[in-house]
Amino acid sequence: MTQGAGQGPVVRTATLRDFRVPPYAQVPVQSQLAEEQKEPPAPPQPPQAATPSQPHEPPGPQPEPTAQEVLPPRSTHPGNAVPEDELPEGYTPTERDLPVIKRADPGDTVKMQTIPGEGSDGLGPLYVVGDVHGYFDELVEALAAQGLIDADGGWAAGNARLWFLGDFTDRGPDGIGVIDLVMRLSAEAAAAGGYCKALMGNHELLLLGAKRFGDTPVNSGAGTATFQAAWLLNGGQKSDMDRLQDVHVQWMARLDAVVEEDRHLLMHSDTTAYLDFGSTIEDVNETVHEILTRNDADECWDLFRKLTKRFAFRDEGGPQAVRDLLATYGGQRIVHGHSPIPYLLGEVGNEDGEEVERTVIDGPHVYADGLAIAMDGGVTMAGKLLVVQLPVPN
Repeated sequence: MTQGAGQGPVVRTATLRDFRVPPYAQVPVQSQLAEEQKEPPAPPQPPQAATPSQPHEPPGPQPEPTAQEVLPPRSTHPGNAVPEDELPEGYTPTERDLPVIKRADPGDTVKMQTIPGEGSDGLGPLYVVGDVHGYFDELVEALAAQGLIDADGGWAAGNARLWFLGDFTDRGPDGIGVIDLVMRLSAEAAAAGGYCKALMGNHELLLLGAKRFGDTPVNSGAGTATFQAAWLLNGGQKSDMDRLQDVHVQWMARLDAVVEEDRHLLMHSDTTAYLDFGSTIEDVNETVHEILTRNDADECWDLFRKLTKRFAFRDEGGPQAVRDLLATYGGQRIVHGHSPIPYLLGEVGNEDGEEVERTVIDGPHVYADGLAIAMDGGVTMAGKLLVVQLPVPN
């Protein structure tokens, strides 16, 4: 069952408001909740004369509350919005999205070396971001730690290149705030000579489907299904849907599914299903855009279903599956999100509900003979939101 099912509805994290290109590019990142909790400024008072026994000293600056002080603790992070006993009758397609799997050898986690400097053709260093899932404050913290944004949340990385691997919404409290931030950083990075871009994740497809088709039945191949039911089952947040605007819908629908950067093949899902949509990167992206443009519910569901598949690179045949994709689309290694690293390591408990010892996630997981790099640190399960500089080619 999908992580987090059965938890209560989320109270949305306050964040950036009213983003529209280009005016929103000047809005600093800050927590509206923190602003609301501050005391209103007192009216200015005339300075009092200092006395010999008590000289006048102006008060020093008072620190603003941090995100950790104004947000609930990580243990209260929200999960899915619909308890298991309230699932729509007959709905099955994504109920076993993340199954219980056998524990893998924890020794197969390889620390990825990062090499500072510029990429090919004089471009800036290349960074990738794993699945965000609405955890806005964690994203801001991770971007700042890499020097990609400044204290006000503005782009600070010059000609650096930043790729988000998809899944901006659902499960966490502020998916729309995450999308707004990525859109604004895209404008600011371009103005600074770099870029900030994003790939299509299966949760973007899910949110688009819920918005466009709602409760329209689709031919799931495994019983009756609707995008609305699947979105709720997989952590859809009402606050995100309420704030979803046309500019967000248009932006998501135009995202590419696959791209190659510095001999890294970037994609959201660890699946070979991309091969169903074309034999070149250009063909895959064009096919995905055409499907979304035709706006057929069954066709969009089939696209969502295929890009929700996972674990193609994990087991014995994993290295060959990676090689097949690289031989078709180019590149030397695949970098993906989608499957949380704890699941790839088998750290999800067992059939009896017993806990297993978990590896602390502090970086990507390199596997499949070193050909695949997993970037979903499991922020939705008290893991880590990963922002990593990829190695530059020799």
